[in-house]
Amino acid sequence: MAANIIDGKKIAESVRNEVKEAVAARIAAGLPAPALATVLVGENPASQVYVASKHKACAEVGIRSIGHVLPENASQQEVESLVKALNADPEVSGILVQLPLPKHLDEEAVLSAIDLHKDVDGFSPVNIGRLAQKGREPLFVPCTPAGCMLLIESAGMKLSGANAVVLGRSNIVGMPVALLLVKANATVTIVHSRTREIPEVCRQADILVAAIGQPEFVKADWVKPGAVVIDVGINRISDPTAKRGTRLVGDVDFKGVSKVASAITPVPGGVGPMTIALLMRNTLRAAQLADPQ
Repeated sequence: MAANIIDGKKIAESVRNEVKEAVAARIAAGLPAPALATVLVGENPASQVYVASKHKACAEVGIRSIGHVLPENASQQEVESLVKALNADPEVSGILVQLPLPKHLDEEAVLSAIDLHKDVDGFSPVNIGRLAQKGREPLFVPCTPAGCMLLIESAGMKLSGANAVVLGRSNIVGMPVALLLVKANATVTIVHSRTREIPEVCRQADILVAAIGQPEFVKADWVKPGAVVIDVGINRISDPTAKRGTRLVGDVDFKGVSKVASAITPVPGGVGPMTIALLMRNTLRAAQLADPQ
């Protein structure tokens, strides 16, 4: 059995097109275009690339973007003061503080300083807390986990009553996606570094989400035949046959697992494009929340 390859690029394009149309309709109705403010602290090359890609995506869907760059040695007060100024700016719909922050900064305090109505990354402890509580709804859901859920739904998997296994318990992906699966009435197991018999746990999964940061960690014989596999990992490994001597792989052995699963996301081209697409959707929602009622 060959797995259906879940095309994250195509699904993300559909989300971006919906946002683009909604932004155009807002402007035609005399409402302001949504505006995303980004905060980058330091000169981390990967973070610079990520922020640039977010600004590019904004331009493509008609969202204004405003970049703020602070030096590596910026103080806690300087970062929080900038966030609070952006909170108070009525022209700013959403605020994104690029993670990770330099180690001397208190990340939770910075994220907590973001106005809930502008927390388009969904990382505020309050939004995450609401996600964890029965009967509560966050204003925004973290973008990568929300993208994972759309990809699972696109595969036609019935979530209610399904067994789901999430590899990884990070604040950015593992924990939020586990909470979203619980909200969808799946039975969820979180696998981490202290979990015993990991292959056996994985074999129980109807839905397997791998976000553990280890290249090709999940093997074919770990996967239940017919499972839906979402690979969040992005790892660069050596490959002498590749043009640059390296290539990108996920946390799943794609070649082997794609012969067992019913559906699987590729790396690249799976989860990655969804993250920015959902950020655009969240920024549009932030603007809508600020509209006169």
